[in-house]
Amino acid sequence: MLQRIHEIVARDTGRSLSAAAASEVAGVLKELDGQAYPATLGEQFLNREVTILFADLRGFTAISSGHPAGVVIQLLNSCFIRMSEIIFKHQGTIDKFMGDSIMVLFGAPVRRPDDVARALTCAVEMQLAMSELNLAHKGQGLPDLYMGIGVNTGEVLAGMLGSERYSEYTVIGDEVNLASRIEAFSLRGQVLISQSTLDRCRDFVDTSDPIAIHVKGKPEPVSLREVIAIPSLGLKVPRQEIRRSHRIEVRLPFAYQLIDQGVVLPEICSGTIRDLGYHGALIELARELPLYAEIKLSFKLPIVDYELRDVYAKVVGRKTGDGFSQMGSEFTSVPPEANMKIQLFVQLMVFTDRP
Repeated sequence: MLQRIHEIVARDTGRSLSAAAASEVAGVLKELDGQAYPATLGEQFLNREVTILFADLRGFTAISSGHPAGVVIQLLNSCFIRMSEIIFKHQGTIDKFMGDSIMVLFGAPVRRPDDVARALTCAVEMQLAMSELNLAHKGQGLPDLYMGIGVNTGEVLAGMLGSERYSEYTVIGDEVNLASRIEAFSLRGQVLISQSTLDRCRDFVDTSDPIAIHVKGKPEPVSLREVIAIPSLGLKVPRQEIRRSHRIEVRLPFAYQLIDQGVVLPEICSGTIRDLGYHGALIELARELPLYAEIKLSFKLPIVDYELRDVYAKVVGRKTGDGFSQMGSEFTSVPPEANMKIQLFVQLMVFTDRP
């Protein structure tokens, strides 16, 4: 078998495998010995622990609509070629490309004792590579690209899926879906991991405090961690996002009152919230408020059926348009229950468009 691989590589590339590569291929063949695929497609799916990595380009839809097709393809190819090199370097298996996202497996079809460590090293190096790519893109006059990454570890079903005409090795199960949900919640430049992944690499990575999110299909909140660094390898994630949470586009009517020298004025005015995050909102008004103006807000969150009252905010930015003013506001005081409902609403909205 090894000789046949030598011949195929030589015929296709004009070069023979190096001694190191031949040794690695021999090791993989040995690991696969006794793990042959079933004769009939779909006949046998095996339960196995796998670490799943999902990576998705952030804001790519806007880039696609704002640049010529040739530029879009150039950006996508340069990014995915570099990401593929990093994935193969860490012995990951690319399960599939899905538009502007990648699904990668560690532990299938070949299982190794350090699958989780390699997956996390791969994720951090992918984010480092994105920073390098953006530096190169600036020199070529191309727009920046950013990536969000989610990683989860758990039991899946692995095997060949398809027909005699077309088939592929893949994994299916709830843990795959969770990995996809984690990636959806990641901000640009961020690597988020599940609790099960953290449990297998506590001494390997530095992470943030736990983040509780509500995930579609899960009755209880899921605990996530943000990977900050891998100290033993001298790697640190180059975060590209200063926001502390997702901001979701909405159109929510709200009422507000101005605050003057600590006193809430009686006049009640109205406006529209255009996007919302854990810590603030973009509000649209028919009038312009001064920077750092303080206001008291009340509004309803439809999905969670909750009306917020006594939410206080400060205007921290503004821009004017044709007959309206949009202002960035930062919440300065939110009751605990209201804060929890805002987070739940944002998280549910993040996943609304996900299958």
